[in-house]
Amino acid sequence: MKWARGSMTDGTVVTGVITKDTFQPHAVLGATDAIGAPLPLAEIALLPPVVPGKFIGLWNNFRAAAEKNGQDHPAHPLYFFKSDTSLSGPRAEVEIPPSAGRVIFEGELGIVIGKVCKNAGAEAAADAIFGYTCINDITSLDILFADPSFPQWTRAKSFDGFGAIGPVIETDLDWGSVTIKTLVNGRERQSYAASDMILTPIEIVSLLSQDMTLNPGDVIACGTSLGARPIKPGMTVEVVIAGIGGLSVTMTAKGAPD
Repeated sequence: MKWARGSMTDGTVVTGVITKDTFQPHAVLGATDAIGAPLPLAEIALLPPVVPGKFIGLWNNFRAAAEKNGQDHPAHPLYFFKSDTSLSGPRAEVEIPPSAGRVIFEGELGIVIGKVCKNAGAEAAADAIFGYTCINDITSLDILFADPSFPQWTRAKSFDGFGAIGPVIETDLDWGSVTIKTLVNGRERQSYAASDMILTPIEIVSLLSQDMTLNPGDVIACGTSLGARPIKPGMTVEVVIAGIGGLSVTMTAKGAPD
């Protein structure tokens, strides 16, 4: 089932389920009963499918990248937070501020939490996963490593729009069978198997729930692998995962010509 969130022509924001060319509104994400009549999908401008209370990102969670970079496999998620204002959605224009310097894309699989989850074992963690989405964890490399005494994870990843999510949340995804691809101006730049994860989604949720309570709507980016590259204003970046769809954003710069 594909859950989405969008804006109607009159500006009303709705949450619901996409089936073929229709959008069926529901009261809230995950609600069993539909409300009102189905709407033509063409009349809905898709937004981030969820507004997370916590937007968590993982680092060093893929074997191929860890081996290339000479890093050990972590036994617990190595994570950071992205600000709430970093959130953006399908077809967004994301501005690269002059202070950000060199910026890269990171195509990732995202977990969306559906139930309150605290100190969860494997079964409870699996039950707490509502579904999966595409994420582009845009990052300023220049900011991240600007101060040798303190890697600036939050600042580097929290510029407005640097956390793209969408286009939908797929509740029936076999995550272990998918490939995460990132295209820049239509050219494939990143392609890696989700099955190469060091910590699986269930392990990620279980272990994070030992550190903090996870709430419905929280989003966890599972980390990226090889192939993340710099992007510049004017480039369109699309993260594609079969079963979820494509999440496309266009990079801009303040004062850049049309």
